[in-house]
Formats: sequence, structure tokens, C-alpha cells
Amino acid sequence: MPDVRGWRKKFGVLAPSTNTIVEPDFYMMSVPGVTAHISRIFMANTSRDGETTEATEQRQIRLEQEMKPTIERVLTAEPDYMVMGMSLPTFRDGVEGNRMWKARMQEYSGGLGMANGAEACERALNLLQVKRIAVLTPYWASSSNHVIRFFSEAGFEVVAHKDLECPSPVAIAHVEADRIRAALREIDGERVEAIVQCGTDLNMVELADEADRWLGKPVLAINAVIWWMALRENDIQDKLYGYGRMLRDF
Repeated sequence: MPDVRGWRKKFGVLAPSTNTIVEPDFYMMSVPGVTAHISRIFMANTSRDGETTEATEQRQIRLEQEMKPTIERVLTAEPDYMVMGMSLPTFRDGVEGNRMWKARMQEYSGGLGMANGAEACERALNLLQVKRIAVLTPYWASSSNHVIRFFSEAGFEVVAHKDLECPSPVAIAHVEADRIRAALREIDGERVEAIVQCGTDLNMVELADEADRWLGKPVLAINAVIWWMALRENDIQDKLYGYGRMLRDF
């Protein structure tokens, strides 16, 4: 018998312990019969007034050590599918890095499919038939370089980008809408065909839907695009309004 709430699909969601945005975003975009069950990846809320490549690499090592036990915990709920609610690890080391990362996660989960930010953005941009993009992140350069590399290797030209350089993981969720609007206008331009926002703890889903209209081009909030990938990969075609054009039109 199916789950009485998740009678269509149960999603196991992996999210950083510091992240306070992605979980409510996924609940906000819920559809009947699909449930999201969160398992937290431990992450220390370390302050950052600068960022070195070495510090970024050390965090990645610790994160990788957390992934298997985090997945094992949520597997006890018997999910049908996995959703990665953290975007940076999915962009690391370019396109091949993403494919290798996903293969490891599927090994940990016993072969379950997994929506992830990098792959979801690539799919969305290809459907939108755009090639020149601008990128907004909450990261520092040592992290956003991985994002730019991924998109470049996937066949897109990153013509502009902006790093908000948030001082800690928790501080990402403190970025207000006015600052995001200003950043979007800063990276927009005539050559930009679409804007992509990375960082699942940035409060962007509803603002991206608004920005799509006043900029007159696709603005992809990563949480909405990840959720779109999760739904469509499971043949759930419900249209959602107010969260961007992917969930509305594709």
C-alpha cells in the first residue's frame, strides 16, 4: 500500500544543517501526493571574512564524509527518490565532477534517482534554448569558480557573475530582497539571455518569478529548478505558479 500522504512519491531531501531556506521552499512548492522528508548534512556555521581555496577544499572533504550517513538516515523512511538541497557540491570540478558526484550518491542510496542543482540548471537552460548567462551566488570566488567552470564546460557562456560573499552559512538566509534586486540589475545586460541563482539558502524563489517579468528574461532560482527536476523526473506534471517559468511552463 502507498504512503497515505506521499501516495504519488516520497522524496528524501538532503540539506545542510545551517540551511533555513530550502526546506520551507520545498514545502511551499509542494503538490498533492508528494512529500519531502529532510535529512540534515552537518555543517559548522564558521564565519568567513575571506575565503581561500584550501579552506574550501577542507570543507568539501568534511562534507563528503557526511553524505553517506545522511543518506542512510533518510533511507529508513523508504523514499522513492532523492533531492539534493545543497547546490555547491553538485557544481564542483565541472561537468565530469557532477556526474561522478551523482554516481557516488546513487551508490549510497542503492540506486535512487537524485535531483541536483547543477544538472537541473543545465537541463532548464537547454530547454529554454539560451547560451549566454549571468550567475548570482552567495559564495566567495574560490567556490563560485566551480559554478562558472561547470556552466562553461556544459556549453554556456557566463558573461557576468556576482558573488555576495556572505560571511557565514547561516548569513546567506539573511540577505534581503533589496540587495538581491540590486545584484540582479548589476549582472543583467543586453548579452545576457538568462540569469541563474545558485545557493539553496538564498531566499530567491518568489523574487526570481518577479524578476523574470521586470527583466524580460528567464531568472532561474535554484531551489525552484531543483524541485522542477524532481517532479518532472518522476512524471509529475503539475503546473505551479509564482515560482518561475520552469514550474509554470515546462
